[in-house]
Amino acid sequence: MKFNPVSVKSKFMSEEQQKIKKLALNIKKNPKDSFSKFALALELLKREQVTKAILLFESILEQEPDYLGVYYHLGKLYQQTGNVQKASELFTKGIQLAEEKNNSRTKSELSEAFETLKIETDYDS
Repeated sequence: MKFNPVSVKSKFMSEEQQKIKKLALNIKKNPKDSFSKFALALELLKREQVTKAILLFESILEQEPDYLGVYYHLGKLYQQTGNVQKASELFTKGIQLAEEKNNSRTKSELSEAFETLKIETDYDS
């Protein structure tokens, strides 16, 4: 059997699309499923669908403000799209939440992201 990279790529794309459809269906069945929203947002980012990912992350924060994982990803997307003020606010809030939850790893990641934001943008809160 001869190796055909095109058919491998087609199969991969099909699996990726199936994953996206499955996550979207989970959300349709249960609109408050933060885990599926988070996973779908990450999948959409792989496809450079930033606006849709932002909407999903914002939806998670609206319904579940303690969902700590969102703060880093949404903050980075705000930074990437030029919304430095929102990125700063989100990183700050996430750092405080991580501290409250005694999650030093996430606090460290958010602190590093916030410091990078300040350096790259000359942001001075």
